[in-house]
Amino acid sequence: MRVFALTGGIGGAKLALGLAKVLAPDEVAFVVNTGDDFEHLGFHVSPDVDTLVYTLAGEANIETGWGRQDESWQFMRAAEQFGLPTWFRLGDRDLALHIYRRQRLAEGATLTEVTRETCRRLGVAQPVLPMSNDPVRTRVLTPDGSLAFQHYFVRDRCRPTVTGFEFDGIEDASINPELSALLGAGASSDRPGAIVICPSNPFVSVDPILAVPGMRDMLRSAGAPIIAVSPIVGGQAIKGPTAKMMRELDIPASATAVARHYRDLITGFVLDECDASREAEVADLGLATAVTRTVMSSLDDRIALARDVLAFAGA
Repeated sequence: MRVFALTGGIGGAKLALGLAKVLAPDEVAFVVNTGDDFEHLGFHVSPDVDTLVYTLAGEANIETGWGRQDESWQFMRAAEQFGLPTWFRLGDRDLALHIYRRQRLAEGATLTEVTRETCRRLGVAQPVLPMSNDPVRTRVLTPDGSLAFQHYFVRDRCRPTVTGFEFDGIEDASINPELSALLGAGASSDRPGAIVICPSNPFVSVDPILAVPGMRDMLRSAGAPIIAVSPIVGGQAIKGPTAKMMRELDIPASATAVARHYRDLITGFVLDECDASREAEVADLGLATAVTRTVMSSLDDRIALARDVLAFAGA
């Protein structure tokens, strides 16, 4: 049996690393949001895919929380001299990956093929599957109009008020065929043991994955428990603007609200210890519940949470 983990950026990658540490490479596969992707300085930038690949490879930049470790910034300083936009920073070591991706995409490779090649070159054995090979672009709706996600998130530092989200291109997107093959009908030994929604932003990291036509039905028909881990702990997001977005959308910034957001898909929900008092609220939604420590400050924390999630799914 294989575990499938749906993930976005930094928060989701933490649990993904824990799963990778406790499962063999052929026992886990990662499905990654590509709604954050965009074109910048002539490169196809895939932030969530790269964050996960660098994390699994032991190459993630701990200082910045994104990009590649031991980074330098000569390219960005030179780009600034020429008046090029530098609000989204590509480090010198990170730039090599982007040059490689641009070349392979221009040669006709799919994003999945490029990602697989990148994983192999960086020593990542687990399958890392973009949700789709087709372009999907998340846009954040604000009172002053819509913003491309990276403009909202990086350039404007999440300051604009959020009124909603759109996923451009989603109607024409197809599920990654390699994911369809892995989740397709087969012998019982090939069926997924669990589907895990990592503690990523529900609206801009997980919803784009689930919005790909046919994705929800495929996940439901897989015959596996679908477990979501709350990205909200004690009313706050451990990383990113999730709680801010929820408040601006008039949604309570709580673990219960996240569970309600997923309730039509999931079978179980994992809360942090500090939200134990909300367990009954989540159970009232018809969901199985588990309470454990979900804040992942160390590698041991990531591994411990992965073990707890897998034990919960098994139960």
